Amino acid sequence: MLELRLTLKLVRKSAIGFILVAAVLDVMAMGIVIPVLPHLIEEFVGSNARAGLLNGLFVALWAGMQFLASPVIGSLSDQYGRRPVILISCAGLAADYVLMALAPNLWWLAVGRILAGVTSSSFTTIYAYMADVTAPDDRARGYGLIGAAFSFGFVLGPALGGLLGHFGPRVPFWVAAGLSGVAFLYGLFVLPESLPVEKRMAFSWKRANPVGAMILLKRHFELVGLAMVNFLLYFAHHVFSAVFVLYAGFKFGWGPLQVGLLLAMVGVLDMAVQGGLVGRMSKRFGDRRTMVFGLWAGAVGIALMGLVPTGAMFIAAMFPNALWGLAMPTLQALMTRRVSESEQGQLQGANMSVASIAGVASPLFFGWVYSISVPHGREAAGIAFYIAALVLVAGAVLGGVTARRANRQEKAQT
Repeated sequence: MLELRLTLKLVRKSAIGFILVAAVLDVMAMGIVIPVLPHLIEEFVGSNARAGLLNGLFVALWAGMQFLASPVIGSLSDQYGRRPVILISCAGLAADYVLMALAPNLWWLAVGRILAGVTSSSFTTIYAYMADVTAPDDRARGYGLIGAAFSFGFVLGPALGGLLGHFGPRVPFWVAAGLSGVAFLYGLFVLPESLPVEKRMAFSWKRANPVGAMILLKRHFELVGLAMVNFLLYFAHHVFSAVFVLYAGFKFGWGPLQVGLLLAMVGVLDMAVQGGLVGRMSKRFGDRRTMVFGLWAGAVGIALMGLVPTGAMFIAAMFPNALWGLAMPTLQALMTRRVSESEQGQLQGANMSVASIAGVASPLFFGWVYSISVPHGREAAGIAFYIAALVLVAGAVLGGVTARRANRQEKAQT
């Protein structure tokens, strides 16, 4: 019996290692294009303000496809297992980056972003995979490790993208395609399946659509409030994807290399928080308090980013903002405890659908805010960051109240 337990423990550790490597490769591929995509759009349209609006639209297209595809992909992984879904998504991403590298105009670039939204929906499966191989009490730490893996990929990706951008705005797309291809081959030969056949759930279109997936949230009252926190968190976060690169260039004169290195620094900080702090703070203070603290710290940091007048102070504001990374893993852990093992993929699909709604609305909103504030000068350009900070404050208040009520109900039932 002891030998069997040790074997299972080793299998779980190796499975977690495999999924973290796959996550790093995926995020590296996505991060490489971040410093150059807004500038490629700006080349097509010839205007910084208009590029901000269109970049927001492109992010919204990506998120809109995630909204539609995530429940389907999550439910498919509940029936067929996590491994095949991750493999197909990696192969699809590789093909999509080739398409964007060859895009002759904005329309083809938009098609590429739409397809990227579908293929990158495998992130729902990665989170479900982690739920498969970790105990409920260890999931905050597990999701923290995924967050750290994403951050590590985000360290390497934008920095590499900024360097490659000197050779042309399309070069990073070719490298991103290669990394997604490596992720596919890695998974093909190394990644084990995490969901046993006896724990799988038959695919159903009733569940595998955004509305059907959210019915799962409705069945558990506490999940509705936590899903709303998830929405607010992602809504605020998309201020980065919508205007960060353009804002840094407009206010501080930073190009792809500087922005890429700055995003790499953000990734290092986030990796330290999610890989080192989440597990410890969750064990000591609990998931609820850790989540609320992370949201408040993020609000302070992002408000400072819009307020500060110099590049050095902008970089310093990244440090309190990095504590925002405490919120997502603990929020995910709170939610996964309230559904069965066979519903983890559906839950992650529902979560991603909620996040995708934010991903559609937020970039359009912040892109619009940025486009109308830029003509009023550098100080006014930070308004989008102030709004994002207020959104996080609302998330912190709602999250604290909802999680407290859920904990009281859980104690009353035991």
